[in-house]
Amino acid sequence: MYYDPIKKSLGQVFNRTPWLRRLFYVLLDLLLLRTWHVHRELRKWAAGRQGENLTILDAGSGYGQYTYWLSGLSKKWSILAVDVKDEQIADSNQFFRQIGRTNVQFAVQDLVLYQEPNSFDLALSVDVMEHILEDVEVFRNIHASLKDGGMLLISTPSDQGGSDVHADGETSFIEEHVRDGYNIHEIQQKLRTAGFERIEARYSYGEPGQVSWRLSMKYPILMLGMSKWFFLLLPFYYLITFPFCLLLNWIDSTSSHDSGTGLIVKAWK
Repeated sequence: MYYDPIKKSLGQVFNRTPWLRRLFYVLLDLLLLRTWHVHRELRKWAAGRQGENLTILDAGSGYGQYTYWLSGLSKKWSILAVDVKDEQIADSNQFFRQIGRTNVQFAVQDLVLYQEPNSFDLALSVDVMEHILEDVEVFRNIHASLKDGGMLLISTPSDQGGSDVHADGETSFIEEHVRDGYNIHEIQQKLRTAGFERIEARYSYGEPGQVSWRLSMKYPILMLGMSKWFFLLLPFYYLITFPFCLLLNWIDSTSSHDSGTGLIVKAWK
């Protein structure tokens, strides 16, 4: 099962027009449970700040959906979105120019090497750190790049079944991950090593979220991996599962969890 090529194929379909890309973002925001958790934390951070001139780093921007969402909250916010994939960065720059979001810039950068001292009020890292072996180096670079009082927000799999690994010897559903998930205490210690002092961490993807993830992401991707013809059946599949997944996402994102397959971590400089 190759998760990344399927993501790339889906991105190519929705990149054909700005309208399709906006639709893609809406679908990602609704289906991806991590987006519900991330948006919840970003709303808290953004409260009362829309009129301020702030700078934001999207560290590992992917398709750019979080940059799109943040850039829509305030035209006064300047956002730099970085990723290692040249083609994805070029597509994102073209799209944001087409829709007139001039407060956004995408750039090719390696987070292990990238540092812009005392430049950002917020750094965002969503499902990135599980792909990077040199995680402490990245945390150090982000810490240095934040202004005093700046916040880093992380979403990443936990060691409680993240990447759909539940026992020794199992392989990750997403083969591009270099680690299956973080222990909640481990990631906090690594952030302290990098210089962060105030850290808050909680679990996401409790029982409701795990059911939603299987229905909305795992099973469709597995079927697409077997045959691209399943793409034609996706609308009918989601017609049945979509309302149920929305309810589960809402329950998971508004509840506290003693354990979960995901982590939401906030750290302040």
